[in-house]
Amino acid sequence: MGNVPGSSTDRLDRNLLRYAMKLPTLSAEEEGVLTRAWADDHDESALQKLVSAHLRMVISQAARYRSYGLAFADLVQEGTVGLMQAAERFDPERQVRFSTYAIWWIRAAIQDYVLRNWSVVRVGTTHAEKRLFFNLRRLRAKIAQSGAGTLNPEQAALLARELDVSLDVIETIDARLSARDCSVNEPFGENGDGEWQDLIADERASPEEQTTSQLDSQTRSRWLAAAMRELPDREQIIIRKRHLAENGATLEDLSHELGVSKERVRQLEKRALGRLQAILVDRETAV
Repeated sequence: MGNVPGSSTDRLDRNLLRYAMKLPTLSAEEEGVLTRAWADDHDESALQKLVSAHLRMVISQAARYRSYGLAFADLVQEGTVGLMQAAERFDPERQVRFSTYAIWWIRAAIQDYVLRNWSVVRVGTTHAEKRLFFNLRRLRAKIAQSGAGTLNPEQAALLARELDVSLDVIETIDARLSARDCSVNEPFGENGDGEWQDLIADERASPEEQTTSQLDSQTRSRWLAAAMRELPDREQIIIRKRHLAENGATLEDLSHELGVSKERVRQLEKRALGRLQAILVDRETAV
């Protein structure tokens, strides 16, 4: 949830902003010294100075996502994790400023956090879905400000062309953005004496179906046991150890045990399976 003005959390956010504004920025030369000290020697004091100097950038990025209703301090924390990941992967020999490299890691970490926590339903997992989530939400906000409210078919088609995605994808993400999470225990009805979970269908098998399935399984087991007894001993061994054991034996294992070649084991297995199938088909037809 967002911070309530005047709350202790709101005061912590203001203190964090004041602290970040007091931190000194780094020149290109200072940044190069710190990134090399961390990359070459794993100098933790250099890493701390590097991270502290870029905390202002983390806070700036986090502020862009406050409208998603998540705690600002949590957004900053996730952005700092992205900053640490950038420091771990940055190559000082690249002809680029660390801040230019780090901002992508910071933004990605914050966006991933928003997607994980904005709704209990996963909104997007692929890079394209994440990009669509943030772009579509921004464009929907503009539509809402103009008084249009939720997307109508013409607006959805326009956004599909603008974002270069199918209309189905736009409608799916828009539906998720428009919906709100609610508890299955939330009451409904005139007197509030019902819960939404009462309307959820139980997809488990009914007691009658479970009993029938159990009886069918027992019948098939008896038929299989009877059919197995009609096979020669070697074929019974092969079927049991190849198909009925938890860890099926290999052709090589059985060739050693039975004293025949692997090809012979394969031939016996094929013949046994054919016999079993014929016996079981005859028995089922006779029922």
